Amino acid sequence: MTAPVGVLRQLAASGLLRTLRPLDSPAGVEVIRDGRTLANFASNDYLGLARDPEIEAACIEGLRRYGAGSAASRLLCGSLPPHRALEEFIAAAKHTAAALTFASGFATAIGAIPAIVGKADFIVLDKLCHACLVDGARLSAATLRVFPHNDLRKLARLLGAIRARSATARILVLTESVFSMDGDLCPLREIVDLTDAHDALLMVDEAHAIGVLGEHGMGLAEALGLQPRIAFQMGTLSKAVGLAGGFLAASRDWIDLLINRARSFVFSTAAPPAMAHAALTSLQLIRSRQGAARRATLRENLATFQHHSGLLTSHATPILPLVLGSNAAALHASAALEAQGLLVPAIRFPTVPRGTARLRISLSAAHSRAAIRQLAQALRSGVLSDGSDGSDGSDGSDLLHS
Repeated sequence: MTAPVGVLRQLAASGLLRTLRPLDSPAGVEVIRDGRTLANFASNDYLGLARDPEIEAACIEGLRRYGAGSAASRLLCGSLPPHRALEEFIAAAKHTAAALTFASGFATAIGAIPAIVGKADFIVLDKLCHACLVDGARLSAATLRVFPHNDLRKLARLLGAIRARSATARILVLTESVFSMDGDLCPLREIVDLTDAHDALLMVDEAHAIGVLGEHGMGLAEALGLQPRIAFQMGTLSKAVGLAGGFLAASRDWIDLLINRARSFVFSTAAPPAMAHAALTSLQLIRSRQGAARRATLRENLATFQHHSGLLTSHATPILPLVLGSNAAALHASAALEAQGLLVPAIRFPTVPRGTARLRISLSAAHSRAAIRQLAQALRSGVLSDGSDGSDGSDGSDLLHS
């Protein structure tokens, strides 16, 4: 058996060792670490709702009304009013008959996907899908097929070959609407057309689109008017919503099946009812005029960054990747930015494929223009180069970067 210390040494030698670095403050657009205040560009709190007084008050109200915990799974103790109200709201907002909430987005994927497909079925997924979708696909025992990122021609060929092989097999296509480490969009309309043409089911993970895209902040599917044509709309409550949890919106029959077969739902204590109560308040805010105003501010902050940095001028989401290649280059740039009072994480394998280490900048509506200009100036000053050759000894071809 390989000793853990040996594995840790290997990770350290390759620039892949992670550690938990404590904060001395709550997570916000500014954080305190080691006594220093840093402008935080690492968070997924795209609308600044994690520290919003209205959301905090709703969480406190939920705690007083419903207690600190759910005490058991919803199948054991019953379904509390906040969970039911939240699911009804999500279903209406996503234009589906029903919805089901989970303790996290990861729990949503690893519970739902194996409940939808099994060993006689097929899953076709984008190579850059999040780890939760990859792990859910593997747990399902379905046959996996992978298409290069956003490659519609390859997706069409895979769907055609599978359908030619079996006219009755269930096919599930998995993609993200906004990809978490690249910030780009999937060609959702074309993917919907392809799944319709080949009688396949589609699951779209809207984790990084909820709150950000769409007239009412309900994601790319809403923005394109495609919600009624998508079998499974997945999302989280832990990013723009500012809290924690995950959900899947679908037909009543599918949700009833998940209640019976999604193991991460059946065998998990329900999320705290106060969290569900606050999540409903947050989603209501997101769909309101106030939510639209925050999205407008977020777009203005993105334009400010693009103008002052000269980087990613055609980017449409608040996830801004600066791919540097080597682990050393990404770690060096992140440390250099932290020295200037800016928290920008270095993202490395297995979060991204080998050879594509990067900085991942995440903008929020709550960021000040001054902080954004400071970041842009720091990036223009040369922190993105450490003199390395940009190589980690990989051709970047790792399947599913896992």
